[in-house]
Amino acid sequence: MALLKDKDKAYLKDEFKKNLKNEVKLYVFTSEEDCQYCDQTVEIAHELEETSDLISVEKLGLDSEKAKKWGIEKAPTTVVTTNGGSEHARVKYIGIPMGYEFSSLVEDIRRISRNDPEIEPEIKKKLEGVDKPVTIRVFVTPTCPYCPKAVGTAHRFALANKNITGEMVEATEFPAWADEWGVSSVPHIVINGEVQFVGAYPDENFVDYVLEAYNKLNGSKA
Repeated sequence: MALLKDKDKAYLKDEFKKNLKNEVKLYVFTSEEDCQYCDQTVEIAHELEETSDLISVEKLGLDSEKAKKWGIEKAPTTVVTTNGGSEHARVKYIGIPMGYEFSSLVEDIRRISRNDPEIEPEIKKKLEGVDKPVTIRVFVTPTCPYCPKAVGTAHRFALANKNITGEMVEATEFPAWADEWGVSSVPHIVINGEVQFVGAYPDENFVDYVLEAYNKLNGSKA
C-alpha cells in the first residue's frame, strides 16, 4: 500500500521537475533484527524515486561495507547524497522520515540536487573555520512542527562544510538513546556530545552553538 497520496506524488513530481538539477541518491540502511520501520522507510524512498528521474535509491544492510565506512550503526538510517564520486554521508535521517520530517527530506533532496545549502554569507564564513569533525544531532518526533527547522539547519550546515555532519534522530524509535541525552522536549540538539540546547533557533544563534562545540573540541574557550 502506497504511503504517499496520489495528489502528493503529483505535487512532488511538479516541484522536482522545476527545482532539481543534478542526481540525488538515497541510501537506506536496514536490519533484519528489531527494525519496526525499516520496510516503511524503504517504501518512502522508492515512492520518492518514482517522482523524478534524478532520484535513485539503494537499500543496504548495517553489515555492508558502506555502512562500516560511514559509521552507520542504527536502522533505519537514510543518507541523502549526490549520485557519483562526490557522495558523502553528512545528511542523515536515523529513524523513519515521516510526519513533519518528510518535508525536511524533500528539502534536502532539493538542496543537494542544486548544490546549495541556502546559507547567508556571514553564516557560511563562520562555518568555514570548522576544520575538525563536528556532529549535529537533532532529536525529533514526527508530530513536532518546529523540528524540521532545526533538522534543516543542521543539514544545511553539513552541506556548507564537509567537516560537519547533520543527523535527525527519531526519539520515539530510539528511546534509550534519547534518555542518554536527557531528551524531554524536542527539537533537542546535541553537538559533539558537548553542547546541548532545545529549540529551533535562527542560523545566527545556531551557528554560535556549533562554534562553541568546535572550540571545546580544540580545548578553547573562545
